[in-house]
Amino acid sequence: MKVLIIDGQGGGLGRQLVTVIKERYPQVEVMAVGTNSLATGAMLRAGADQAATGENSVVVASARADVIMGPVGIVIADSMLGEITPKMAQAVGQSRAKRILIPVNLCDNIIVGVSDASMSKNVQNAADALGTLIN
Repeated sequence: MKVLIIDGQGGGLGRQLVTVIKERYPQVEVMAVGTNSLATGAMLRAGADQAATGENSVVVASARADVIMGPVGIVIADSMLGEITPKMAQAVGQSRAKRILIPVNLCDNIIVGVSDASMSKNVQNAADALGTLIN
């Protein structure tokens, strides 16, 4: 199974996702794509099997992934302070992959109806959701 993790800004959420997924599911191939080199580096240091940076990498990797994980902003054009381009959001949204999106109430996007869990708990919940797809 190929899991694509997309993150931007400092890559902290992506780093946490890579770490938890590689610990729980070592058989999973983790591809990490950052919207910038800082995010990509953080995910690579966390143990991603492959890593790349930028818009075209999001487009290509989204077409190859079985599961896409990241903050909910990866499906919203111009989110994450403009790091998610319309082409990126479209590629993620139109991918045949399952999407596991983590609610992040930042950058003018407010997700209602979800618990006020910590980011760490949301990462654990995302890893649990991935586990249901693996098994």
